[in-house]
Amino acid sequence: MRTLDLTLRIGDRLLVRELNWRVEAGQCWCVIGRNGAGKSTLLRTLAGLRDPDGGAIRVGERLLHDWHAPELARQRAYLPQGRKDAFGYRAIETVLAARHPYQSDQYWDAAADIQKARVALLALDVAHLAERDVRTLSGGERQRVAIAAALAQDTPWLLLDEPASALDLAHQVSVMELLARLCRKQEKAVVMVSHDLNLAHSISSHALLLMGDGRWMAGPVGEVMQAQILSDCLGYPIETVRHGNRTLYIPAEARR
Repeated sequence: MRTLDLTLRIGDRLLVRELNWRVEAGQCWCVIGRNGAGKSTLLRTLAGLRDPDGGAIRVGERLLHDWHAPELARQRAYLPQGRKDAFGYRAIETVLAARHPYQSDQYWDAAADIQKARVALLALDVAHLAERDVRTLSGGERQRVAIAAALAQDTPWLLLDEPASALDLAHQVSVMELLARLCRKQEKAVVMVSHDLNLAHSISSHALLLMGDGRWMAGPVGEVMQAQILSDCLGYPIETVRHGNRTLYIPAEARR
């Protein structure tokens, strides 16, 4: 997936100016920026849910708008930031819905689809909730079911808007480790929005910083996730400390 002079606006506000960016198989990209910088808008545009305000997006050798919806759904899975469940579907049914792009010639879920759904639920530690009404789940449990659905869609690209939101610490870590394994072992490409710099840095190979005024910066995390650059991006001074082999990001102490 790559963008060609991609420009994004909200009303009169310029969010991203002429983004030229490529996501390769096996890469994990974290999109970083302050509130309102255009992170969710970018993901929705990459998913084909809104038109660019300039430029274009290529998926493979074709422009994004040239893909038919079922074809595109077999190329990318999209996890939005929030959701509301109006109907009492079971968790397994919610995940099975992600298999719809593969079911154009059948009326019922195939055994292979059910197996993929159960494997995805197990990977997210919610297999024991398969028969539960999703409306009865906690926020973190519902989030893990949603991520399981994205995995069951079985696509080369995963577009995830704050996947660790609402998760407890143990599941934040396990979900991030799962995403890292998918990139490393299955050559999937992940683009995720995250406000947690430490979680993002722990698994990401690359980072895309959106400054909120049209400017952007993209590259390997070692080049982009530097304290001075992040301070400019986030509008607050950031410091780094080393702990063993890890780099930790912390807000600078307020000077009184």
